[in-house]
Amino acid sequence: MSKRHEKQTPCQQCPLRALPHFREFTPEELEFVSRFKVGELSVDPGTTILSEGANSAHLFTVLSGWGFRYKMLDDGRRQILNYMMPGDLIGLQGTLMREMQHSVEALSPVTLCVFEREKLNTLFRNHPGLGYDMTWIAAQEERILDENLLSIGRRSALERAAYLLAFLYRRAEATNLFRNQRVSLPITQQHIADTLGLSTVHTNRTLKKLADRKLIRWAERGCDILDDEGLADAAGWAGYRETQRPFI
Repeated sequence: MSKRHEKQTPCQQCPLRALPHFREFTPEELEFVSRFKVGELSVDPGTTILSEGANSAHLFTVLSGWGFRYKMLDDGRRQILNYMMPGDLIGLQGTLMREMQHSVEALSPVTLCVFEREKLNTLFRNHPGLGYDMTWIAAQEERILDENLLSIGRRSALERAAYLLAFLYRRAEATNLFRNQRVSLPITQQHIADTLGLSTVHTNRTLKKLADRKLIRWAERGCDILDDEGLADAAGWAGYRETQRPFI
């Protein structure tokens, strides 16, 4: 289920702008983004935000909540490609290629900032700094997919799971998704299996090994991260090097 917000968060008061994880806009950029934004949309968990093959007139930035990108095979098997968090841009691929090559689903309650796709050319023409930001966001997505492909192709099942959980934790922490609450990722073991390309049985056994090492704990609402440093070490992952990043 989704619904339009009658009241919007002004871009000047955007809670993401207060986080050190995101770069600051210039006054001119902030004014343009305020006009570029046409509304907000809230969606419930399990709602499809964009569907593969669809042609949307809008782009979205995640203001709050979690989502994931995925592709489906004809027989119903699903591959989760990446997870969406505050500051992430949704729908750029559909804008450039005329239709979406993947689907996006809400993993938790999600609030989206809505932008008109037709104004994208104005962004690139009149605001080269924001145009560079869009390029950076696309390159960052490619880098994440490279790391995920490395995991699926070369890491062991234990290393894959440890990397995924450490990576999600570090990203969520940087965007203040935990808000000083219990550090819990709102994912199921099926989500992890569909991300890592493992069977649910193999995934369950692998996650039990991480739990036995006191690195994670499964709870009713998701996976509690007890030791993100230990997860990174188990994955042989150097960590999340990003200091500041752009968003639209």
